[in-house]
Amino acid sequence: MSIVGLIKTFFEQKPAAPHLEVGCLGESAAKTYLRRRGMKFLTANFRSKRGEIDLVFRDGPALVLVEVKTRAPDSWSRPSAAVNAQKRRRITKVAFDYLRMIGHPRVPLRFDIVEVVVEAGEVLEIRHLPGAFHMTPPYRYG
Repeated sequence: MSIVGLIKTFFEQKPAAPHLEVGCLGESAAKTYLRRRGMKFLTANFRSKRGEIDLVFRDGPALVLVEVKTRAPDSWSRPSAAVNAQKRRRITKVAFDYLRMIGHPRVPLRFDIVEVVVEAGEVLEIRHLPGAFHMTPPYRYG
């Protein structure tokens, strides 16, 4: 293969894994759902060395950090059940990284979960759980 061919194959878009496509569908559906309910979208997929926050919104004075969980309808448990104590701690730490990046505003902070149920590329259900969890000790904000 020529050098030009190698360069082209390097930059070609590779198809995403099926579970990543489902996750992207869920995040897009959650973003649209929350915007239609009057929340102001700020950013998606904020990453720090400690992890990622799926969506960040403003809801009135509150800064809302959203974890989106997408599952098939035949799952054994609700999608939010995947947000266990370890995941909540990680999200809390990433929240501090986000707050540091934006200059530590003195605003109320809320952690929401949005459950999205999809089947065959179709969104069947969206469930918003505002204030799904709070920062646990030793973490506090506000």
